[in-house]
Amino acid sequence: MKRKAVFPGSFDPITLGHYDIIERGLTLFDEIILAIGVNSDKKYMFSLEQRKQFLEDTFKDEPRIKVMTYKGLTIDFCKEQESEFILRGLRNPGDFEFEKAIAHTNRKLSGIETVFLLTSSGKSYISSSIVRDVIRNGGDCSGLVPDVVEPCAIKIWKEIQAKAK
Repeated sequence: MKRKAVFPGSFDPITLGHYDIIERGLTLFDEIILAIGVNSDKKYMFSLEQRKQFLEDTFKDEPRIKVMTYKGLTIDFCKEQESEFILRGLRNPGDFEFEKAIAHTNRKLSGIETVFLLTSSGKSYISSSIVRDVIRNGGDCSGLVPDVVEPCAIKIWKEIQAKAK
């Protein structure tokens, strides 16, 4: 039986931290579904289409990765995709405490196990919110995100500057 994991997130945008977890996750799973959660109450920097395209372009040469979107509970999406695992990355103790409660709830409700991977030490400081802040302020995000994100980030920064005038 194929070992399939769902790696859920908003990926707004995908970071090199996400990339690290996904690449290392491929050593554990036969397939990973990058699942972009859709939350109409949340304001995103990048559109759903852009985020999906970033993921597809970043992993275009990796046939074991699928990119999908979903609404609702992650465990319901896992069941629909016949995945018994959720993959999550941990950067620090705060992430662990937050993710642990969700993992226990998911297992109690569905039996789906969460597999945690620690981010590589050189990537543990990277978060999507920090990347968005760098972009908003015109900083260089090239060492924080896959190459496919950077041109779009520059465009967004220029739009922010134009609105500010």
